[in-house]
Amino acid sequence: MRIPAARTSHLRARRCEEDGRVTFVELFFDLVFVFAVTQLSHGLLRDLTLVGLLHTAMLLFAVWWVWIYTAWATNWLDPQKTPVRLLLFALMLAGLLLSASIPDAFERLGLAFAGAYSGMQVGRSLFMLWAFRDHSPGNFRTFQRITAWLTVASAFWLAGGLAEHELRLTCWLVALAIEYVGPSAGYFVPGHGRSTTTDWDIAGGHMAERCGLFVIIALGESILVTGATFAELAWSPATVAAFVSAFFGSVAMWWIYFNIGAERASHLIAQSADPGRLGRLAYTYVHIFIVAGIIVAAVADELVLVHPSGHMSTPTLAAVLGGPALYLLGNILFKRSVATWLPLSHLVGIAALALLVPVASYSTPLLLGAAASGVLVIVAIWETWSLKSYRAAR
Repeated sequence: MRIPAARTSHLRARRCEEDGRVTFVELFFDLVFVFAVTQLSHGLLRDLTLVGLLHTAMLLFAVWWVWIYTAWATNWLDPQKTPVRLLLFALMLAGLLLSASIPDAFERLGLAFAGAYSGMQVGRSLFMLWAFRDHSPGNFRTFQRITAWLTVASAFWLAGGLAEHELRLTCWLVALAIEYVGPSAGYFVPGHGRSTTTDWDIAGGHMAERCGLFVIIALGESILVTGATFAELAWSPATVAAFVSAFFGSVAMWWIYFNIGAERASHLIAQSADPGRLGRLAYTYVHIFIVAGIIVAAVADELVLVHPSGHMSTPTLAAVLGGPALYLLGNILFKRSVATWLPLSHLVGIAALALLVPVASYSTPLLLGAAASGVLVIVAIWETWSLKSYRAAR
């Protein structure tokens, strides 16, 4: 089938750094994903089991993938053009449907989730083919391959939506595997070859800013959950302490990501001769662990707020320590991808969280949550001062 071509270019001009800025319509599009992240955290909170964790992880991988692919698309497309804005509005509508179906995606709304997701992925790719055909032949060939991969994955998404229980789980795992292998395989298609990261001529600064904004979305949802839960509780010394602890934990997570890593990575990818490689590794793949850590930490904050002095259950222990640990791991991978060393403070932070496991059964959720937040604060301070010492030595 021959793809029609846009008569005029709908691509960003790329004349100067200003042409790669994030636009208001992109921020408007992101509002849908505030809802999606909220749905994910609430879903995990309702089902704190291994099955619930697996389901939430799969849905998070899907939500992140549809968002990051759109971020790549608007890196090339000019959101000031009306057709591009209409594309984003259509994706928002489908994204609302996708987000609304998250709580029952593995039950009665599986087909709705799969249909919305597949429509967003394949529909956006077809639009990219239309926009690229006569205006960027190299990217047009890349999106031919991408569309082929997404179409195959969509068949498994839809088949899973029609199936039930274990068969749905299997189909969707296959679909996620296909989509996540795609970028690392260069979207290889027999007879059409593969793409290389040098083919992906992205504006690095725009990609860094978009992913930073998604981290803000996740942190904002965490603060929203903390504030909303606290407002509904009686303000006892224990709940106030839990509230303050959760706030400092959120501030520390912001500091760990934005104070050093985000700015350094933004400069590096903006000046890189191969921004596509960094965009694929540091932002497309690695950032999902950072977002996952924030979501799990948000669940932990709510658990601690509701039962600050209650029994230390295994799910509470896993959320309180697992969220910060996952967040630190994501930041280690992110910072290692843009620097030549591993952040020692983050490694020590994970070790400190692990040392809290043996004593957790003798603690309360409040004390353990405060200890986990304290570890994050120490990591943030350590990294800040170590960088100052390094710069002074230089």
